[in-house]
Amino acid sequence: MRILFLESHPMWIYGLPRGFQDIGHKVLISSISTKRNLYNKILKYKPDLVFSMGWTKEHSKEKQSWLKKYLKKAKIPHIYWATEDPTHTKTFTLPLIRNSKIDFIFTICPSMVDFYKKMGINSAHLDFAYQPGTHYKTKSELKYAKPIAVVANAYPHILKKYTNHYRIQSIKTLIKPLIKKNIRVDFWGKDWDKMRNILRYKIPNRWIHGYLDYIKANKVYSSSDIILGLQNHETQLTQRTYEILGSQGFLITSDTKEIRRLFKPGYDLVVSSCAEETVELVKYYSKKPDEREKIRIKGNKTVEENHTYKHRALYIMDVLKKEGIIRSTI
Repeated sequence: MRILFLESHPMWIYGLPRGFQDIGHKVLISSISTKRNLYNKILKYKPDLVFSMGWTKEHSKEKQSWLKKYLKKAKIPHIYWATEDPTHTKTFTLPLIRNSKIDFIFTICPSMVDFYKKMGINSAHLDFAYQPGTHYKTKSELKYAKPIAVVANAYPHILKKYTNHYRIQSIKTLIKPLIKKNIRVDFWGKDWDKMRNILRYKIPNRWIHGYLDYIKANKVYSSSDIILGLQNHETQLTQRTYEILGSQGFLITSDTKEIRRLFKPGYDLVVSSCAEETVELVKYYSKKPDEREKIRIKGNKTVEENHTYKHRALYIMDVLKKEGIIRSTI
């Protein structure tokens, strides 16, 4: 098949599109610069499917209207992967549905599947994964080799708005107790200098390294002793969960049912359910490099066997065929 991914953000173009390439499909990844640019892409490439995903600059209302016009005219199925569910379903996903031509929605939130179906929109659950060509083990680099590291944006503005967001609980479980005890944690990501209201403690400036290019994140995962992985919801996993394990990082994350459903704590990764436990785990595993290495290897094997974007692409094609979005002969 010929698949057109309308996206330009590194977080998305190095993942799912390459999973489709891995199973033999032709993939064109492109931004939408102008109305004419979009028209020419559709006219010349003649895609069998068009994919869009996430919430980036490619999802402006103007661009949504262009998509609606040209894809409807060309009769090309438009598949949207709602990676902002459920936090931004009302504020972003639903307006996008109203303004665009959407033929099928995949959502990272299992409970949203029935919600969309009741609206008359075919939907299915699609979890995150990792791409082996993007997130893989690298040689340890001194610049990124830290005892404890976090790679994530802080999102203080979002957490201030959504005061019951599970990410706040994850931060208070995994990060706050270490900052409180002055146990150094090195941060890569935006706005960690603005988190005092949530953490109640100031992160020293020398611990904060700012934004890190998406394709360099595996250097931190591979080089640091311990990676703290935040979770946004109890019923779904962040993409970084898979990417850390794919990069053979030693992961300590929040203890949720979804983590336990997909991974084995103490085998693939390590989980913490409270602040005190996080401190104990960090102190214990900081002194156990051999145990960390065993868990790194096992966690990496588990995601490699079950959670690559090749696995997700195969699943997507199976769903779309069953739903009649594409012909089984394509």
